[in-house]
Amino acid sequence: MNDRAASRNEKTADLGHTQLDLDRQRRCGFSEVIFGEAKSVDALVRIVERLLAAGQPVLATRLDAEKGSRLAEHFPTGRYHPTGRTFRIDAAGDHVRRGRVAVVAAGTSDLPVAEEARETIEWMGVEAELVVDVGVAGPQRLAENLPRIVGSDAVVVVAGMEAALASVLGGHVDCPVIAVPTSVGYGANFGGLAALLGMINSCAANVSVVNIDAGFKAGYIAGMIAARAHRPAGQEASHVRSAAHQ
Repeated sequence: MNDRAASRNEKTADLGHTQLDLDRQRRCGFSEVIFGEAKSVDALVRIVERLLAAGQPVLATRLDAEKGSRLAEHFPTGRYHPTGRTFRIDAAGDHVRRGRVAVVAAGTSDLPVAEEARETIEWMGVEAELVVDVGVAGPQRLAENLPRIVGSDAVVVVAGMEAALASVLGGHVDCPVIAVPTSVGYGANFGGLAALLGMINSCAANVSVVNIDAGFKAGYIAGMIAARAHRPAGQEASHVRSAAHQ
């Protein structure tokens, strides 16, 4: 067995500073995602190299411009998104997107979180439609953009301030709404706490909530919903097939 084949069969890669889960794609459908905020460029490069050696796609989040540009130089097939602060290398082969998620941002100040969500969804092989600046301060803008949102497999709503957009939009769609409170707002917003409480107390039954500024988490959940909804008939996670045949 050559080195590349061996790496594909390995479940955990010990990189010293990191115990990289190479089996997550088989178990959970998607490879391990890198939280890049506190990692050095050298550490990030080693992790990305190891994932690529195992034939797995790469997504790193919370990267500043310096880390992102360094990774882009080292891996020219990758893409750094400066607003979303993500770096990704998509899966090789089939690039047909399955499923659709609308990412809806209340204001342009919410864009960094919304773009993190969109990059995550697209990395998962799902189409992501970004709708921006449709907050409740101008309700006519939401009405004008509803045709771009209705019919999605899931909707990610990103909002700060009082975060009323999640409840309003929840009453217009027949799919799960994953709400992301952001830290955008004045003093009584308490760094996103007011938005979080507003979304948690939503009266719309289809709204669920993730942590403050957690665009990746919302995007990942929405991407999983869409990917499962459009999974080809008879296809399931490899570990489920294995268990069924034991």
